[in-house]
Amino acid sequence: MALGLKFLTVKKLTLILSVIALLSAVGIAHQLNKLNQINAFNTAVIAGEPRKTNKLSYEEKYAQAFWLAKKEYYKESTKLFTGLTRTSTPSNRAAVFHNIGNMFFHKALRIDSGNNTRARDEAEYLLTEAKTAYKNAVKLDNSNWGTRRNLDRVMSLLPEVPTPGVSDSDSPGMLMGNIPVGLP
Repeated sequence: MALGLKFLTVKKLTLILSVIALLSAVGIAHQLNKLNQINAFNTAVIAGEPRKTNKLSYEEKYAQAFWLAKKEYYKESTKLFTGLTRTSTPSNRAAVFHNIGNMFFHKALRIDSGNNTRARDEAEYLLTEAKTAYKNAVKLDNSNWGTRRNLDRVMSLLPEVPTPGVSDSDSPGMLMGNIPVGLP
């Protein structure tokens, strides 16, 4: 059964198929090399060792900031994460803000305020920073339920903002008993 391809000889067909096989082999080798680099990078991140591949990449900086946060070097981690908020996609920036919020949230939870007003103020400041970071993350990516849940948790821990002129002993809108709030 002839296909009518008289210009295609066995030698030409063999040459074409050999070139395709060679290009496929090169592509497979390239993909295997990338896979090995990714595995080496992930192994180094888990071990907390310096990475030998992908230097100065987004993933490298993110992994380093995440590792610093796990080791409780919050100041350095926050600097790295803040730098990443300017250079990536909205979903990546949302992940960065989520992690910044987590750092502030965890740090606030570790403070034992008791009756110490200074410690209570520091915890409130950290919770406010976490709230701001979570709000930024939700603005960028509203689909992350973890961020939304953490934002709700932080909001429930923060004290409510008092309304000026409202207290238990005074009527609403009055400050110090008989002085009205606001301009006349």
